Amino acid sequence: MSADNYTKFKSAVFLLTGIPGQEDVYPWISVPFCLMYVISIVGNSVILFIIKTDQSLHEPMYIFLSMLAITDLGLSVSTIPTTLGIFLFNSREISLDACFAQLFFIHSFSYIESSVLLLMAFDRFIAICNPLRYASILTPPRIYRMGLLFVLRSVALISPLPFLLKRFRYCRANVLSHSYCLHQEVMKMACSDVTVNSIYGFTIKLLSVGLDSLFIFFSYVMILKTVLSITSPKECIRALNTCVSHLWAVLLFYLPAIGLSVIHRFGNSSSHLLQIILGYIYLLVPPL
Repeated sequence: MSADNYTKFKSAVFLLTGIPGQEDVYPWISVPFCLMYVISIVGNSVILFIIKTDQSLHEPMYIFLSMLAITDLGLSVSTIPTTLGIFLFNSREISLDACFAQLFFIHSFSYIESSVLLLMAFDRFIAICNPLRYASILTPPRIYRMGLLFVLRSVALISPLPFLLKRFRYCRANVLSHSYCLHQEVMKMACSDVTVNSIYGFTIKLLSVGLDSLFIFFSYVMILKTVLSITSPKECIRALNTCVSHLWAVLLFYLPAIGLSVIHRFGNSSSHLLQIILGYIYLLVPPL
C-alpha cells in the first residue's frame, strides 16, 4: 500500500446515519431520544441505589435485577451519545478506532444482558420448581461468581472483533445504516475478504445469545410444566405473575435482536427503514 493510501486509511472515518429523509426535524426527534437517555440513566441508577441501601432487597432476584440495571446503563452510555450527536448537532463522523471501541462495548453489553436474562430465568426456575432449596442454591457468592463468569465469557468472545476489523482496508462506501457501530455492518465496508469475520460473528452469536435463548426457553418449559401441575388456580396464576416482567424483558431484547441479525445477513435495501427501527428498539428500549 502506498504512503498516501495508508495515510488515507488511517485517517478514514465512517458516517453514521440517523433517520434518512427526516433531517429537517432532527431537533424534534432528539427530544424523545434525550428523554429516553435521561430516564434510562436515572431510572437504572435509582434501582441500583434502592437495592444497595435497602437490606431487605439483598436477595437473589434483586441482585440479578441490579446486574441487569448495570448492564443497561453500560448499553445506554455506549449507544445514545452518538445518536444524540446526530440529531442535535448533525455530527455524523466517527473515526475507525472510536467505531471499533463502540462496537466492542455495544456487543459486550448486549451479550452480558443476554446472560443476565438467562440468570433471571434460572432464578425463576429454582423459585418455582424447587422453592425449598432456593436459598441454599442461589447464595450471593454463587450468584456473583455466575455473573463474573458470564461477563468474562462475553468480553472474551467480543474482544477479537476489533482486531479482526482493524486488519482490513476500508475503500467502499463508508455510510453505516445506524447511528452507532455494529460489527456486522462495519465488516461490509471492508474491501477485503470478510469470511473469517462473518463465520466468527455467527459462531459467537450462537454460543452466547443462541444458547442463552435456548436455555431460557427450556427453563420456561419446566416452569410451565410445574405451574400446570398446581391444583389451585390462584396459586398457579400467582406463580406465573412472578415471571411476567421477565418474559416481557426477554421478548423486548430477543425479538429485535433476532430480527436485526436476520436483516443484516439476508436483508436488502427495501428493509432499510425496518432495520433502523429494529436497531433503535434493540438497543434503546430494553434499558428504558
